[in-house]
Amino acid sequence: MDVRKGLKDIRRAAAAALLLASGCVLLAQAPDSAAPTVPVAPLPPAPPAVTKFFPLSQIHRGQQGVAWTVFEGSKPEPMGVEILGVLHNAIGPRQDMILARLEGAKPNYTGVVAGMSGSPVYIDGRLVGALSYRIGMFSKEPIAGITPIEQMLGVEHQPSVPEEEVAADTPEPAALSDQTAVSAPGTSQPLIQPMDTPLIFSGFSPAALQLWKEHAPAGLMPVEGIGGSAGDDPNQGPLVPGSAVSAVLVRGDLDIAATCTVTYVDPQKMLACGHPITQFGPVSMPMTKAEVLATLPSPYDSFKIINTTQTIGSITEDRQSAIMGVFGRPARMIPVTLRVTRDGVADGQPDQSQALHFEVVDQPQITPTAVMVAVFQGLMQQNAYSALTTYRVQGTVKLTGYPSVNIDNLVAPTDNIPANILTALALGERFTKLYDNAARRTPIESVELDVAAIPRRLTAEIESAQVSRTLLHAGDSVTVNATLLPWHGEPRNVRIPVTLPANLSAGPVRLLVSDGATLDRLLQPPQLRAQSLNISETIAELNSAHPSDRLYVTLLAPEAQAAVDGRTLSAIPLSYANVLAPLRENRGMALNGESALPMVSMPMDAVVTGQQVLTLQVQDQ
Repeated sequence: MDVRKGLKDIRRAAAAALLLASGCVLLAQAPDSAAPTVPVAPLPPAPPAVTKFFPLSQIHRGQQGVAWTVFEGSKPEPMGVEILGVLHNAIGPRQDMILARLEGAKPNYTGVVAGMSGSPVYIDGRLVGALSYRIGMFSKEPIAGITPIEQMLGVEHQPSVPEEEVAADTPEPAALSDQTAVSAPGTSQPLIQPMDTPLIFSGFSPAALQLWKEHAPAGLMPVEGIGGSAGDDPNQGPLVPGSAVSAVLVRGDLDIAATCTVTYVDPQKMLACGHPITQFGPVSMPMTKAEVLATLPSPYDSFKIINTTQTIGSITEDRQSAIMGVFGRPARMIPVTLRVTRDGVADGQPDQSQALHFEVVDQPQITPTAVMVAVFQGLMQQNAYSALTTYRVQGTVKLTGYPSVNIDNLVAPTDNIPANILTALALGERFTKLYDNAARRTPIESVELDVAAIPRRLTAEIESAQVSRTLLHAGDSVTVNATLLPWHGEPRNVRIPVTLPANLSAGPVRLLVSDGATLDRLLQPPQLRAQSLNISETIAELNSAHPSDRLYVTLLAPEAQAAVDGRTLSAIPLSYANVLAPLRENRGMALNGESALPMVSMPMDAVVTGQQVLTLQVQDQ
């Protein structure tokens, strides 16, 4: 009992000592009621009506400023800014960055917010630059980088590019994280990186967003925002420094837009972001006002929930230090119509009112991916969709001054990939080839797509093939007997009569029984050093592709074949083949010792896969 009593006494003494120590700490931390308080100057009600610039050379630690951004609605709100100093060459040679701490209840709560980039910062009523960079992840203080206005103003002095050449020879940039981020030593996590630009997808499912991520153009991998399109709102008011502004990639029944904040406005143009969205240089994207529905705080990455509203011009420059928009200038857009039917009825609507109408920007790095993801979404959202659905895809891509690109193909699912993804990927590949022509200029007028959804998997594999006889003369006929195995069906036997050419030389020849893709590879083999085709050659190559729902019989004759400039020359004399041989090095020509001569094809009402090779012996007459 004495031992227990002693333990209780020890516990009581320890608790008393801890309480006393806590009280001492609290007393030491208590504020001195007699200490004077520094009065805080009230923030101005609006940004200055007349813009004057604050030179970077006069920036120093301790200066107090005001930044403007929209936290909710369309009216910019002020927040305090304390200058911490200037980081010279922070994001590149002679690319300085001003380091600042944001002050106020809202920035202290939300931290640095995606969509805040471009927020103008003023000192003594003069424009310093744009909030544009965030420092680290999970930071406990809202510390941000400011792009000096002197660097942003350089964007408007870039040489002008004719509008018809905007989508021409634009190089592929590296990802933004590679261009403008500075990483901590020994880590892959950037310490300094652009504030995320929310990329708003309206009308898209998570699966479509994932497809965008997998094929996103370089520089367009920011956070996904939440929002949509609210249409024109004439009561929103004029665009002013601190307003939200959006660059539109897709608009209509589906919308994709990137949003940041306006830094500088004059009667003709505006500057925003303080960093690039894509850094494609000269661009043509619709410029719209934007409404912030809410700002969502997060320890990981706060962002704004945004609706795009009234179109007010076009984004014309996307550069290292800013984007620039010109008021009243229309952007170059490509209208796309997608109609999906089920057994001749548009998803239960005979008038096809379920058709999707949207526009995509005319930009080589964006258009193929935008069309691909939009078509994928359009196919998946139909009630007719299932994992086993097969699609009959027909349509045209109209170009100014050139023949149309015709689309007519059957697309069926495989064991691993549904047909809607295969359809979208095939269309994206066609657009990539169109933009990758030698002129780098593709005058696309419109895209019309009609897709019939067939609620079953229509595939057939070539299981075997035989000929009625193997010994014959030139000009004789022979019957090819092929067996195709449909998916979950009974084998199907097909008889195809084939007549050999009358001028065929004696000796062994081969017949290829195959699908269309195999025949395309024979006629247009991959060329490692091939030069880009011009627009006409590109269109001709795309239109010459063989449909997937036919069975082909091709004669493989022992004569030379050359593929160059998108054309295939079959059965050429050996002497001519020797003359063409140097082109193999200079122009990437494919020269083969065997010519592929298509003989006959037969419709199969299913996507055919596989190949069989049969050997014949041609005898002397």
